[in-house]
Amino acid sequence: MLRSLAMIATPEDIVKLREIGLIVGKTLDFMAKSVRPGMTTGELDRLGEDFMNALGARSAPRLMYQFPGATCICVNHETAHGIPGPRIIKEGDLINIDVSAEKDGYFSDAGASQVIGEPSKQLAKLLAAGQLALENAIKAVKPGVRLNIIGKIIEETAAKAGFTVIRNLGSHGIGNKLHEEPQFIQGYYDPGDRRILEENVVITIEPFVSTGAVKAREIGDGWTLATKPHQKTVQFEHTMVVTADGPILMTLI
Repeated sequence: MLRSLAMIATPEDIVKLREIGLIVGKTLDFMAKSVRPGMTTGELDRLGEDFMNALGARSAPRLMYQFPGATCICVNHETAHGIPGPRIIKEGDLINIDVSAEKDGYFSDAGASQVIGEPSKQLAKLLAAGQLALENAIKAVKPGVRLNIIGKIIEETAAKAGFTVIRNLGSHGIGNKLHEEPQFIQGYYDPGDRRILEENVVITIEPFVSTGAVKAREIGDGWTLATKPHQKTVQFEHTMVVTADGPILMTLI
């Protein structure tokens, strides 16, 4: 069993984290391939929940925080923690699916954004920048590196493409809980953050790259964070273990 710092302690930890990581990655992939115009976000959520339940996993946000859905689904200017429900998904919508789940006391978390149908040039560029920010940040992950390097790389990658990052959303430790130490790994460069990545620590990396917003605000339902209607944000996320040979991606399928 992982200790509270979300740090690998035994070979079993790796096996269990990989098991739940694969479930999360497969659930995310299944939902992304299942979404269709005319479907509601609630219907998509139920597909995801049935899929993860069939593999022996439970919704982490519901388990930990009593979230009113199995997964978080955001549409257009919604940025994070979107509640699945009666909203109809339409052609051209930008949607984000964030899946986190638990099995045998181990947690994992992954997310991805996509456009329903053909994306505009701007949204295609935004999606590419979000994916690249995640890939670039993952390459820097190793023991002894300052945590703020992750945010520095994310921010620089976004800025190079002409975009901003949401500064009040970030990455986090994970393991025997959905959110553990290290808490709030910034998606921007904070020179005052002197924390160091340790070997065998389990973290997520999840850039939030936007067309101009720097903060997401709660919209009044107690959960959903959003920007102004004309602003769009993408999020891509993996869970990983920090090792001397590079990060091991638990949610990669």
